[in-house]
Amino acid sequence: MKLEQLNFHHLLYFWRVAQLGHLTRAARELHTSQSSLSAQIRQLEERLGDALFIREGRRLVLTETGQLVQAYAENIFGLGQELLGRLQGHSEGVMRLRIGSVATMSRNYQENLFRPLLNDTSVVLTLESGTLEHLLGRLAEHQLDLVLANEPVTADPQRPLHSRFLGEQPLSLIGPSRRWRGKHLRVPQDLDGLEIALPGRHHAVRSQFDALCLTAQVKPQVRAEVDDMAMLRLIARDSGWLAVLPEVVVQDELSNGLLCIVGQCPQLHEHFYAITTPHRHRIERLEALLQSAPDLALVAGADTAAAGPNAAG
Repeated sequence: MKLEQLNFHHLLYFWRVAQLGHLTRAARELHTSQSSLSAQIRQLEERLGDALFIREGRRLVLTETGQLVQAYAENIFGLGQELLGRLQGHSEGVMRLRIGSVATMSRNYQENLFRPLLNDTSVVLTLESGTLEHLLGRLAEHQLDLVLANEPVTADPQRPLHSRFLGEQPLSLIGPSRRWRGKHLRVPQDLDGLEIALPGRHHAVRSQFDALCLTAQVKPQVRAEVDDMAMLRLIARDSGWLAVLPEVVVQDELSNGLLCIVGQCPQLHEHFYAITTPHRHRIERLEALLQSAPDLALVAGADTAAAGPNAAG
């Protein structure tokens, strides 16, 4: 059997009968007769070469093949409902939000941003990471709904994209509390010769930090350059070195006292952007999420900074 021989109209009728478990109710909902509905399901069974239902008294029970076909039909028609909802600007039932983020984006920042969706059973999150250029390509092809980045995209009439500013946070000098608690360093003046872990050279703020050190004629001993913020968090926690990063990255370690703030980098801020296509089909849940982003995504880091390293989580 070839795909073009599969009658999706018959498959839709089967799907509703399988959901309701009752031929009469399904016929009433589909505005057709019970005999017509039965005939179309039999045609589908003939095409597939196997029975989809067996009768147990008055009940229709799915066969093993019927269970398999139902699983695929759920995906097919569930996505169809999602498509219609997307085109109409809203969604009934489950909606899939496909979000990409650059590898340098803080995982804590992302979790803070997505937290309103975590208890929303009507949303399925699809999250992926990669380089900005790769993610922007997928966004332009409508394979992603949103890209999170720490730099805006430049205007390009060949690939129109919109950069929406979500918030910012100054970078801090972070160190293990067992060694640095109670100490304060000026950035960058006091960093000469100190062991330090830095964001990788692909990170938006790295060139700014290097320029600060060059201007101050300061040369820290760089022990690690890390693009992935989750890895930089682990190095900051376990190495004994100092690290330069936004407080939101290490919000948990600051709260439980494993790490402490040794200095501030007021000249350096990490910026957070939501990049979208200027499509006319708005996604209500996504719009609501982005509206709340400045208030929610950095709140944990801000609270930690205010409370100090010994604050409770």
